[in-house]
Amino acid sequence: MTNKIEIFDPALCCPTGVCGPSVDPELTRVASTIFTLENKGFYIKRFNLGTEPRMFVENKVINTLLHEKGPDALPITLLNGEAVKIGEYPSNEEFAEWLHVNEQDLQEPASKTRLL
Repeated sequence: MTNKIEIFDPALCCPTGVCGPSVDPELTRVASTIFTLENKGFYIKRFNLGTEPRMFVENKVINTLLHEKGPDALPITLLNGEAVKIGEYPSNEEFAEWLHVNEQDLQEPASKTRLL
């Protein structure tokens, strides 16, 4: 069975971090890693507090953590329903460990297209 990863984000205008006045490199890294993993067939879901608050209420683990620690607990990562990361996003090393892949496989291949 493949591991199931769910990430519960704070309220974001977009999951990539490129929509505001300054780019958040951590959000960009996470979005890119998740995109790569999804394309390889792994189960990874993200939920945004701003657009999907019901998911935060209905998930007992998330609901409990938010009541205990407040919104600073976000982002929260669940692995097979268990909280494994609170208050920060998983590193590529953690994604690789949880999904049993090589960390190098999580990086986007460099584009071969050259801009003139």
